[in-house]
Order: sequence, then C-alpha cells, then structure tokens
Amino acid sequence: QVHLVESGGGLVQPGGSLRLSCLNSDSGTIFSPKDMGWYRQAPGKQRELVALIGSGGTTNYADSVKGRFTIFRDNPKHTSYLQMNNLKPEDTAVYYCKFRAWSSFDYWGQGTQVTVSS
Repeated sequence: QVHLVESGGGLVQPGGSLRLSCLNSDSGTIFSPKDMGWYRQAPGKQRELVALIGSGGTTNYADSVKGRFTIFRDNPKHTSYLQMNNLKPEDTAVYYCKFRAWSSFDYWGQGTQVTVSS
C-alpha cells in the first residue's frame, strides 16, 4: 500500500522560504517511483504542475517558479522535497505531491496549505 504525506506548509511573509517534503507513510511498502512531482491548486483555479523530477534527475519547472523553487528526490528514502525561496503572494495554494509508478499510475498526497501574506 502507498500513502503519501506532505509536510512543511504554513504561513510565511513575502520573500520568505519554506521546504515541503513528501514521503510514503507506509514504511513497510517497497515503492520506488519513476517520477516525483509537486502540484498546487489556488482557490478558484485548477491544479497546476509546479515541479517534476524524473528517475534520472531531470527536472521541469513551471515558468512562474523557475529560479525560486528547487525539487529534490532522495531515492533511498523515497522522499521528494520542494525548496521554495522568495515566496510571493501568488504562490498561495494547497500543494500536493505526486509519485508516478513505472506503471504510470499516480499516487497523490492529501495536500498542505502554503499561505504567503504580510
């Protein structure tokens, strides 16, 4: 069984930083995903891709976060991280992690709230 859990969200002022993490809470399950990604959904908007990292380390970022966000993966720990720097009010959203299995089946976390406000 796979159950993804995000952590690290919260309230931060513009220009601040947060680091999100995502891991499979079922430590007894051996699961090595192909891709790990982070998505976000703001009120009234559809969920959008923020960052993606492939099995070989190739990354892809939304234009709106390039130069500010960095995605990492710790393969031995099967954990994904999203380092968010120079946060803007426009970054306010619920952030979701996603692990894609080699079968192309996607597993999603429950989401963590990130609020950027003075």
